[in-house]
Amino acid sequence: MTTETAEKPKHFIRQIIDEDLKTGKHASIATRFPPEPNGFLHVGHAKSICLNFGLAGEYQGSCNLRFDDTNPAKEEQAYADAIEADVRWLGFEWNGEVRHASDYFEQLYTYAIELIEKGLAYVDDLPADKMREYRGTLTEPGKNSPSRERSVEDNLDLFKRMRAGEFDDGAYILRAKIDMTSPNMNMRDPVLYRIKRQHHHRTGDDWCIYPTYDYTHCISDAIEGITHSLCTLEFEDHRPLYDWVVANISIETRPQQIEFSRLNLEHTVTSKRKLNQLVTDNHVSGWDDPRMPTISAMRRRGYTPASIREFCERVGITKKNHTIEMSSLESCVRDDLDKSAARVMAVLKPLKIVITNYPEDKVEELSAPNHPQKPEMGERTLFFTREAYIDQEDFRESANKHFKRLVLGKEVRLRNAYVIRCDEVIKDEDENIVELRCSYDPETLGKNPEDRKVKGVIHWVSASHSLPAEVRLYDRLFNVENPGAEDDLVSTLNPESLNVLTEARIEMSVKEVAPETRFQFEREGYFCSDRIDCVDGKLVFNRTVTLRDSWAKVEKKGG
Repeated sequence: MTTETAEKPKHFIRQIIDEDLKTGKHASIATRFPPEPNGFLHVGHAKSICLNFGLAGEYQGSCNLRFDDTNPAKEEQAYADAIEADVRWLGFEWNGEVRHASDYFEQLYTYAIELIEKGLAYVDDLPADKMREYRGTLTEPGKNSPSRERSVEDNLDLFKRMRAGEFDDGAYILRAKIDMTSPNMNMRDPVLYRIKRQHHHRTGDDWCIYPTYDYTHCISDAIEGITHSLCTLEFEDHRPLYDWVVANISIETRPQQIEFSRLNLEHTVTSKRKLNQLVTDNHVSGWDDPRMPTISAMRRRGYTPASIREFCERVGITKKNHTIEMSSLESCVRDDLDKSAARVMAVLKPLKIVITNYPEDKVEELSAPNHPQKPEMGERTLFFTREAYIDQEDFRESANKHFKRLVLGKEVRLRNAYVIRCDEVIKDEDENIVELRCSYDPETLGKNPEDRKVKGVIHWVSASHSLPAEVRLYDRLFNVENPGAEDDLVSTLNPESLNVLTEARIEMSVKEVAPETRFQFEREGYFCSDRIDCVDGKLVFNRTVTLRDSWAKVEKKGG
């Protein structure tokens, strides 16, 4: 065990591992992350990734990446590729080659034959409605299928013919022979194989029967020598079946399934089915739409791997399901970006100012730190000119003493530059403010006026030495804390979840910015250059998070 492990909180899984290593049950640990390639990974998966890969790293063990590809109707190679990219982006590397449940299809079939030969599995032809009826309920025991007493020979013959493709889809299934009166519904002769003529993205048309997850998962763990099979609480009732399967086949490894609480996050959903609905019905632009809770979307929005790992660590590992506030996740990314993101000035809603006493052709180069607390990050050049832009919200014709920005007839400091005074307001025929005429104090660069106090500081950019940019202001996708509990998911969508600003201006220092570069736009928030659209000189920035939790006040007021 490493020193790092000793310093971390001893949640119950770490305690189990410590005991297993101490008693010699295991010389080292082996975990796995087993996603199904039927969609993109979301923030809930991030918790499992960090747990499985994190523990393997802490205890100097191994962690496999294995795709549970037993349901070809919903699986695609594109999803598998995205999952691999997400795991690596989060900072983890798996043990050896990527593994697949389909790698073990032949072995799984052989073990099914073994169960049949032992009288522990049988081929059933009950129609689906009858099967549900025979299964019983939570308060009533099930009853045996008439097929349960087929001979071993007949079961072997039928199962081999199932594989050979002699029967229609759904005509037969293979079931474990356990106990139809068990209080655990998962032990009432569960399905092990079903006939499904579906092209598989890896095995093609080699198979027309596919094993179920409950049958496949435990055997795959055993084949790979997994010591601690970590899964979320909804699989707790499946553990007896997990143990039953590995105990009744000829395999020495006995993995231990351990359940922990899943990550539930307010104002979002983590159901793949519901996320897929949002994508297919075009409520979002895709799985990586920055409003989505997928890892790919969070990356595109500007979240850092470190912030997601820190969030998962703060959430902790328990046996009790609970829902985490979105503000907890946002706090993690704020903390990380506050330390790492370079500062720039961007005016999102430009209002032109003309500094009438500044020379028309003069371009003055000023210097500003890239990070106020990190001189090692260097400095950048700002260009000061007669014409500039400030944000529309930073000006009022009249205001009370609490407004610390620019007011007609009063002064404010332009950040990293001079003090200016607004002398005149120019309006169009509809009385909209289109320009401000200002004057500057040339003695105030880097120092305050000697005879008066200037309280406000606002950001700005030069009109001629700034760049046009598209800025996408992302907010929470849903208006309610638990949208997944609502009958109509679409009705809970936040209509203000995306506001696109097409006339923003940003300082010249970002001219050669690479996609996926994060900044703090001073006084505005944290932003990231879009990894897809910020190309060929076009500047597109996504808001990662505001500088402060803007939802806190709203939620305290009851929305």
